[in-house]
Amino acid sequence: MSRKRSIFDIDIPDDLATPVVPDPDTLPDVAPRRGPMASAISENAAALQARADAAAAIRAENDALAHELVALREAGHVVEDLALDQVFTRLLMRDRLPGEDFELAELVTSIREVGLSNPIRVVTRPDGTGYELIQGYRRLSAYRALLEETGDASWGQIPALILPHGEDISGLYRRMVDENIVRKDLSFAEMATAALHYAADPATDAHDLKGAVGKLFQSAPYSKRSYIRAFARLLEVLGPTLMYPTEIPRALGVNVVRAIDEEPDLVRQIKSDLHDWDTRSISDELNVLRRYSDLDALDMEATVPAGSTAPRKPAAQKVNPARTKTTFDVRTRAGRVRCTAGVGRLEIKLDRDFSAMDRGQLERAIASLIDGMS
Repeated sequence: MSRKRSIFDIDIPDDLATPVVPDPDTLPDVAPRRGPMASAISENAAALQARADAAAAIRAENDALAHELVALREAGHVVEDLALDQVFTRLLMRDRLPGEDFELAELVTSIREVGLSNPIRVVTRPDGTGYELIQGYRRLSAYRALLEETGDASWGQIPALILPHGEDISGLYRRMVDENIVRKDLSFAEMATAALHYAADPATDAHDLKGAVGKLFQSAPYSKRSYIRAFARLLEVLGPTLMYPTEIPRALGVNVVRAIDEEPDLVRQIKSDLHDWDTRSISDELNVLRRYSDLDALDMEATVPAGSTAPRKPAAQKVNPARTKTTFDVRTRAGRVRCTAGVGRLEIKLDRDFSAMDRGQLERAIASLIDGMS
């Protein structure tokens, strides 16, 4: 049995019977559809361009930093580690007089425990074979002592600022002494030594001692410059004879020079008193100078028989007891001991940890010391 189809009549409106073709000008803009490969290529190109832009920005920043570093280094503001054997001390005559530096041990301990807080300053040698020290002689000495003491190669290099070229020798001398004047750890004899070397150096702009002191110590008051000139005069006439010029107090040195200027023959007498006395202490040498520090001291000669070897009595000096201070060395079985004596105060410096001593032993030693003074 066959199935009969039903046919439905559908009435289509006249306005839909004819197809409507849209106007191309009225169609919205639609991006052409791309395949997966085209999209991947486009995305990769964008990523490459972004990376290229980032790399260019980094290069520009690095160039700017490099130029800034070069400028800072040329201005002497960049700290660099220099090998100790590349640092020389030949360009400038040092303002430190030779001799044992009792405070160097303290600096060595400080650097070992907390490091170096202030780098040395150097200039490059003209032949490029190393560097010449301008500031930091004691710091350099401390590093050399640490290297010798420990054998640790890390102490074989010292932080340094390399000063720019172009500063003349006079300016370098100023740098050397100014730092020590600010720290107030130079004796008048050392400052006078620096002035004498400065005046004698043909590369400087000073031709006599007065000009050298004026140039080197411009930042010092006039009174201090006059003291330096007096000590320079003292070193000129007695320098090789003195064993402890750095220990001479300011007032004593000035008074000795004043006495010598008024009575030049005192130079011969002082040299005679100190001649062949290699075992003298600081106190011994200062006592000899005190004997001649005032012309009134010459009156003492009458109290000493001719040809007598008995020590002369030091001249009485008019000083303010509250401001008196004496520094001297004592040779002991434990080594050389530096002592500073003042009103109500006695300071003993020795490379030893006194806090580790037995208290009873320490008390007995101090009691014996005080009893021996009475």
